Amino acid sequence: MRFGAEIVRHAEVTSTNNIVATYAARGAAEGLVVVADAQTAGRGRLGRAWHSPPGSGLYVSVLLRPQAKVVPLLTLAGGVGICEAVRESTGLAAIIKWPNDLLAPEGRRKLAGILVEGSSTGARVDYAVFGFGLNVRGGAYPPEIRDRATSLEEELGRAIDGDAVLELCLSALERRYRDLEEGRAASVLARWSELAPGARGARIEWVRGQAVVRGVSAGIDATGALLAQTEQGIERIVSGEVTWCFSR
Repeated sequence: MRFGAEIVRHAEVTSTNNIVATYAARGAAEGLVVVADAQTAGRGRLGRAWHSPPGSGLYVSVLLRPQAKVVPLLTLAGGVGICEAVRESTGLAAIIKWPNDLLAPEGRRKLAGILVEGSSTGARVDYAVFGFGLNVRGGAYPPEIRDRATSLEEELGRAIDGDAVLELCLSALERRYRDLEEGRAASVLARWSELAPGARGARIEWVRGQAVVRGVSAGIDATGALLAQTEQGIERIVSGEVTWCFSR
């Protein structure tokens, strides 16, 4: 097994992604894993902070040295792996929200977030860092996310063995990463669609230029872009913020 053959553990770091990037620059091998009990500057997509209090979650980053062709799908493949691992290890029917969130079964509260970063030289990918934060135990969530965050133990009402969850996460991530490397991207995307019920038929909003656009989610394409049905036709969303509009 490449992922987790070497695991470096820290009590506290700024960001596990930062630590892995340092190891990558020094020539560390693919599969190196950094795990921290807490992060002081954990981050998520679009520069958002990731709340990482001590003893509350798994804060993990994995060093990858991928083929360039698989990089655009790393976030989605990783989401599939983490979701499958959570389901297998806990029995909780977690779901995925495009592009990088793991949610509780009801689809509104976040269990985990994923952040893939990397470095390249021209067309060559030097390395990528696959980072994820998974809430295992309830923490003192900041007021701005209190209603949108949850944890495995809060959802299940029982204690969870974080190390067992981590082991399955690394195994599932490696399996899905190999799928990409070995030309099985279609199977990864198909599984992603199974685990992401909101990716089809949900009312969504996003920003195009200075305007808020509304539509209905219509799945993903072969590049991992979210598709949306609008009055003008199908639109591809490749980045930016998408809001899912829940009925009340």
